[in-house]
Amino acid sequence: MMKCSMKFIAVMLGMFVSMPYVQADDQITVYSARKEHLIKPLFDAYTKKTGVEIRYITDKAGPLLARLQAEAANTPADMLITVDAGNLWHAADRGVLATVDSPILARNVPAHYQDPGKRWFGLSVRARTIVYSTERVDQNELSSYEALADPQWHGRLCLRTSKKVYNQSLVAIMIARLGEEQAEQVVKGWVNNLATQPYSDDTKTMQAIAAGQCDVGIVNTYYFGRLQKSDPGIKLALFWPNQNDSGVHVNISGAGVTKHAKNPEAALKLLEWLSGPEAQALFAGLNMEYPVNPNVAADPVAASWGEFKGDSINVAKAGELQAEAVMLMDRAGYR
Repeated sequence: MMKCSMKFIAVMLGMFVSMPYVQADDQITVYSARKEHLIKPLFDAYTKKTGVEIRYITDKAGPLLARLQAEAANTPADMLITVDAGNLWHAADRGVLATVDSPILARNVPAHYQDPGKRWFGLSVRARTIVYSTERVDQNELSSYEALADPQWHGRLCLRTSKKVYNQSLVAIMIARLGEEQAEQVVKGWVNNLATQPYSDDTKTMQAIAAGQCDVGIVNTYYFGRLQKSDPGIKLALFWPNQNDSGVHVNISGAGVTKHAKNPEAALKLLEWLSGPEAQALFAGLNMEYPVNPNVAADPVAASWGEFKGDSINVAKAGELQAEAVMLMDRAGYR
């Protein structure tokens, strides 16, 4: 009798695990690679406005993508939010995002900040630019990313590790712009000019510049904003490179509706709202990023750094050429 009962329980458990996830019509589930403190205020505002409850799971981009692939049609996720166009490109390439047709997104998100296949859309813009010591560098000495490979910067350059996707995307876009051979020469020049081994993050890179270990580096602007906020007197400033040609390297955080979303219509409405004025102002203020929507003003702190021309190449290239960029950096000795 006991054996029969145990078999019955095992069968029922197996049936339960294999059953597809069922979700309420007034509920959306989001997988987010953005940290909780950067998304919860947005979700709270949307729930207050619409009554729609948002459940969310936060993790790094890689594990979230692997989870979506493993769950397949049984995933509870209606939306994926992640950082860097390279990660968004991989999600689309692996078939976990749905194609959506939205006049609202087409209007709010410039074409070069969205997937050509309409599977993901940028929600915030982050510029990766040059930071320099105001004590040891005259900004007139600076001009472009490529010029940081020149001999005048020998022993004066600090960089973040090549293992971070932000630098992989920067080099991928350089490949798209310059061709692989010329891009490799630039990266080799950077390596030759390093004052020390690459740092694990942008904050440590800037702290090394401030401490006099090097004079220039390349960082995401919002890291500079955080450091400036904690130390208003820090002797560092941002420089906008390549203003006479390609423009500053820009990347995005963005999102897409998942292929197996249980509430795709509700997820699309959320995505459209995230691209609109209310959410874009929140995006900009929470992390000192730039709104992807051109009709929304930048956060005052970010605006204080001055205007710049950003690169207009489609950010999808950061994903398409990521593997080539990683191999190039390895050949150049950039670790």
